[in-house]
Amino acid sequence: MLPLALLILLTNLLPLSSLAAISDSSSSYNSFLKCMQKQSQKNVSNVIYSQSNTSYTSVLRAYIRNARLNTSSTKKPLLIVTATSDSHVSATVICTKTLGMRLKTRSGGHDYAGLSYVCDVPFVILDMFRLRSIEVDAADQSAWVQAGATLGELYYSIWKSTNLLGFPDGICPTVGTGGHISGGGYGNMLRKHGLASDQVVDAKIVDAKGNILDRKSMGEDSFLGNPRRWGSEFWCRFVVQVAERCSNNRRRSFHANAPTTVVFYGKRSSITVKSTIVALYLGNAEELVSFFENDFPLLGLKKENCTELSWMGSVLWWNNVQNGTSPDVLLNRKPNSAVSGFRKSDYVQKPIPKSGLESLWMKMIGLVFNPYGGRMSEIPASDTPFPHRSGNLFKIQYSVSWSDSGAEAERDCVTKIRSLFSFMTPYVSENPRSAYLNYRDLDIGINHFGKNSYEEGKVYGVKYFSDNFDRLVKVKTAVDPENFFKNEQSIPILQRVLGKILA
Repeated sequence: MLPLALLILLTNLLPLSSLAAISDSSSSYNSFLKCMQKQSQKNVSNVIYSQSNTSYTSVLRAYIRNARLNTSSTKKPLLIVTATSDSHVSATVICTKTLGMRLKTRSGGHDYAGLSYVCDVPFVILDMFRLRSIEVDAADQSAWVQAGATLGELYYSIWKSTNLLGFPDGICPTVGTGGHISGGGYGNMLRKHGLASDQVVDAKIVDAKGNILDRKSMGEDSFLGNPRRWGSEFWCRFVVQVAERCSNNRRRSFHANAPTTVVFYGKRSSITVKSTIVALYLGNAEELVSFFENDFPLLGLKKENCTELSWMGSVLWWNNVQNGTSPDVLLNRKPNSAVSGFRKSDYVQKPIPKSGLESLWMKMIGLVFNPYGGRMSEIPASDTPFPHRSGNLFKIQYSVSWSDSGAEAERDCVTKIRSLFSFMTPYVSENPRSAYLNYRDLDIGINHFGKNSYEEGKVYGVKYFSDNFDRLVKVKTAVDPENFFKNEQSIPILQRVLGKILA
């Protein structure tokens, strides 16, 4: 299902001969245009871009955030649909399915594996960037957020409505809310308020038949069990009453029971290892310092090491924006700003011994540790598709980026990350070795489209969803029995043979 919007709490395919016939972009465009006009009952020529359109390349590149996936050999979409209404989304689903093409959906383009804009078979991109309205109700402490809006635009809209509310979302302002929230969505306040997806109380989605549904009409199993909660809008509740001042610091500091988030960044150059610990505390500096004076006196944290800011000021601070800069900077989507990168993830459930850390420093390229606990441990793993709750100490993001466009630079960087990932095996979760859905990692398994295999899907599915995987398969089989919504790592469906359901 495709998400159209979220209400959030703030704190059957054609034969191969037909596929060959539509592989020509011009004929695809004409057929698709006629279908879209019929379905939406209006002129839609201004929202569909074929490869012959002079704006096609700029529209495609605008929200490709990984340059590694934008080369001359990368297969490009036959068409791009820049929907401006729910009816456009519905029509796109129907017409893509009718013409036997694959559908890819993109909100902000921050997809590490490029599954929102890369495919090996003829495909269409449904680009949500024009579906970006945000309606904040400060009195009700809620907002409707369309899937194409960015986190920066959401933060800005909250700030314009009230300075007493915030939202537990991510740091990067150019990330699209559609992919971020539907995959979990973590940020600085996860220990205090949980994930962004934990705040969603309703959503508009488009199913495989093109129906536009909300929570009531889709049913609770679909709402709570859909792994991506696809839709065009989300309704989120503002549960976060933010303090008038938030304290931020870049010191070696952390208190396990404090309402704070600490992010550890580690990066190795050719000579040295640099580590930085960055913390957000929802309160004033005096309170924060007192925690460390009692429990970690050797760290020597002082008030002058802390920066007190409003919640919006803190949002800007975490983006290294100079104090006093207007929040308008969050509205800059920074299109065409891709760099090449490769990412992987892990979860740690027991402390890494000193010997392991000492060896890690010698191998480290780029690591980010995000601590869990607090609210994350209180929410049962079965409450949402996101399972990584109690028992996890922190999540690791392995990251490497490069500017050289040559294949040798890519091979070198990817090899180093994979080597580091292998080294970490004894220190991370096992059976399964868990991974974070929003850090898509094709190394951990691919489901080949022709097979649509439950067994192939289970390889990566249990790593992303743990014990929730089989429940998600049942939901997917019920709501999308033809498996229209699929990608290299989508939830598979159960096969029906002679009336029996087979894995």
